[in-house]
Amino acid sequence: MSAQDDIKRLTAPDIRARKRGTPIVSLTAYHAHTARLVDKYCDIILVGDSLGMVMHGFETTVPVTLDMMILQGHAVMRGSQRALVVIDMPFGSYEQSKEQAFASCARVLKETGCGAIKLEGGRHMAETIAFLTARGVPVMGHVGLTPQSINTIGSFRAQGRDEADWGPIEADAKAVAEAGAFALVIEAVAEPLGRRITEQVAIPTIGIGASAACDGQILVLEDMLGLSPRVPKFVRRYGQLGPGIEAAIAAYADDVRSRAFPAPEHTYPMRKKDQ
Repeated sequence: MSAQDDIKRLTAPDIRARKRGTPIVSLTAYHAHTARLVDKYCDIILVGDSLGMVMHGFETTVPVTLDMMILQGHAVMRGSQRALVVIDMPFGSYEQSKEQAFASCARVLKETGCGAIKLEGGRHMAETIAFLTARGVPVMGHVGLTPQSINTIGSFRAQGRDEADWGPIEADAKAVAEAGAFALVIEAVAEPLGRRITEQVAIPTIGIGASAACDGQILVLEDMLGLSPRVPKFVRRYGQLGPGIEAAIAAYADDVRSRAFPAPEHTYPMRKKDQ
């Protein structure tokens, strides 16, 4: 038995049991090599539909397809061993009907081997969430700012800044929890509202620009590493890799143009037959 076989991957029930426990650490990843790094420290790796903006340069997540999510889900599963891998269901892959949602989710689970899916929406998605969970699909919910709804909400603005607006978001969170979701992402809501929802629902909350009182936190990896040109105001940049990568590329370009690029014999050891 290999060392890899001894590593037990976290499951949706493991995360569900973390309510009011040790905070849940989460990040996004889209590649095998970043997943390998993230896996050492995170409980959840989200293959987010933010890959549309981070990897493909889209302005929103709306153009992302199911095939794109499955392809990157394969990569993240190959690169990770321990974390629960959750894959976003992209816009248009689950909203039409409960049956459409199940077919899309079943395809993602079967083709990638991931442990759960995530979908956006509150009360209007509760029936679908209940349908999915009753049929063996672990679901992570997502309320507050829902990026797939950008064309109706108009901008990526924080939600629930006025207490008068809290009611619908609270009702969304409760509906998702009662429908059977194992965890709930709360995005870009006022800190008091994030805290209040965390106290009210029985499942772990994962905050992104919500509240430190949430049961866990998640960020887009490229945002927190300083690789994204634009990031939300709530993002703390834990690194500034962009300038370093650009400097390395510039140095390489200078070497090539000045013919200072190292010859192969300076880079690779000679094989015996070449000596």
